[in-house]
Amino acid sequence: MPVASVRPRGHTCGQPARPSPATWQHGRVTAATHSPLFPRVPDSADAVLEGLDPEQREVATALHGPVCVLAGAGTGKTRAITHRIAYGVRAGILQPSSVLAVTFTHRAAGEMRGRLRQLGATGVQARTFHSAALRQLQYFWPKAVGGPLPRLVDRKIQLVADAAAACRVRLDRGELRDVTAEIEWSKVTQTVPADYPPAVAKAAREAPRDPAEIAQLYAAYEDLKRERGVIDFEDVLLLTVAVLQDRQDIAEQVRAQYQHFVVDEYQDVSPLQQRLLELWLGDRENLCVVGDASQTIYSFTGATPDHLLDFRIKHPGATVVKLVRDYRSTPQVVRLANGLLAQARGRAADHRLELVSQRGPGPEPVFTEYPDEPAEAEGAARRIGELIGAGVRPSE
Repeated sequence: MPVASVRPRGHTCGQPARPSPATWQHGRVTAATHSPLFPRVPDSADAVLEGLDPEQREVATALHGPVCVLAGAGTGKTRAITHRIAYGVRAGILQPSSVLAVTFTHRAAGEMRGRLRQLGATGVQARTFHSAALRQLQYFWPKAVGGPLPRLVDRKIQLVADAAAACRVRLDRGELRDVTAEIEWSKVTQTVPADYPPAVAKAAREAPRDPAEIAQLYAAYEDLKRERGVIDFEDVLLLTVAVLQDRQDIAEQVRAQYQHFVVDEYQDVSPLQQRLLELWLGDRENLCVVGDASQTIYSFTGATPDHLLDFRIKHPGATVVKLVRDYRSTPQVVRLANGLLAQARGRAADHRLELVSQRGPGPEPVFTEYPDEPAEAEGAARRIGELIGAGVRPSE
């Protein structure tokens, strides 16, 4: 399949990704006077709201009940949700220790914690799903199961290789990666080895090898883990779900600790992560989710935007806010992106966001078509080399 690559014609110099910090004045963004390297901690709850655009401010002040934030690329979603948490804490509406903010990477969680500190909201837990689950599992395992928590496996792919050897199946490195990915997909979709072949058929998923053979390797992998007394990252979520489902007393203890939840990149939540979130919540609705169905990138691992798209069905009274002011890209790039997304089909396409650039004009993009992904990578690298050779700073 041909691969399209879009790049700006020429380059822009010294333009920030988006105003930071910034002040919203008369419908336009202007730079704040204090240094972004040493930001001033807001001296009040109302000061936390300064610098937010109208939609971001709406997110920040929506502190009760279910909230769904549909945020396009470059629209300041992290800014909106961190200011929401900080405003709630500074206003005395949210207790810092009762808030759990969940995102998908350690880097994103670290950035969120840093921003909350800058806003004077210390004590809020910002973690990945796995990190939050592992912390709970380590604490409750002695009470729920007894003994120490099994060790996390260091190299999953090596364990898959050992399972293949036990099954007398030869796999090269690429095949090992493929089979490992299928095992991960099975676990996050809560599919056991025996159910893998029908599950693959039902999901119309293209298996890298015969599904019956992958099911055999998956079963051998699970047997090896038990023999060696180890667990993998997917087990962390599965075991936490099992403990919360089976031990009502532990579930109630977790729910007493965490009263308010924020989930970033909600379009990439897997069925297993969604189940864990539901167990954390119980029958409460103090949940804020943020996402964009057009930005789903982990569907190959079992993630689905359906949870985001169905949020308003599951929570009929939810507050819904759309962030469409794009501070990252020029009007030329945003116009092209909007046009590209308009060609998409499917359920997610029906809920696409029409972005509006907040930056000044820039060069017109150039559209280049390549026969495959390696050719695209080579072409992009070659063009980058040309730009650097012409004097463009690599940071641009």
